[in-house]
Amino acid sequence: MDTPPFPRLRLPALPPPPPWLLAELRNRVVLLLNHVLQQEPEAQQRLRRQAGKCITVRAPALLPPGWAAGAEGEALTLQVTSAGLLAEAAPGQAADLTLSLQADSATALAQRLLAGQRPPVAIAGDVQLAAEVAWLIDHVRWDVEEDLARLVGDAAAHTLAGWARALAEALRTHVLPRARTLAGRAAAWRGAAKEERAAGDGAAA
Repeated sequence: MDTPPFPRLRLPALPPPPPWLLAELRNRVVLLLNHVLQQEPEAQQRLRRQAGKCITVRAPALLPPGWAAGAEGEALTLQVTSAGLLAEAAPGQAADLTLSLQADSATALAQRLLAGQRPPVAIAGDVQLAAEVAWLIDHVRWDVEEDLARLVGDAAAHTLAGWARALAEALRTHVLPRARTLAGRAAAWRGAAKEERAAGDGAAA
């Protein structure tokens, strides 16, 4: 039997996050989404027509191991405001629409966003709200470079954005395939070890 890759490496799942941290993360997400919406007036106009409706966003693959164990940790329910922005819905508020992010990891999602591509999302629920959200996904983009330019100037922002895109491409091209290969080898080793133990138990019986 082959020696397992990284035999002494053990990455335990993180403990569930404290409620205050989840609340802060949700608040930051809402602020970012509204910042992006405010850059596109038509997006706000479209959302105003859906004021009061609720959208649940699920993205368990983006959370660290152990954080997506409960519904509170993996889902965020947002309510459309009369201003065409988003606010966190009251606890227990039923969703009119559910968005499920299909990205395999946060790195894969970042690579797509930096390349200006739409995130992979499955949409289910209210037809009219779904049509507006689908338009948002297709047309609204976070202009990271523009935001950076306000802080560090146009030239530096362009350089930083280029570095970020290059890093994301390097991760996609070199790091992620290697990580998947190692994960596959580890899974194969565990399967072989399990079969070997089962065979030994059978022989002993």
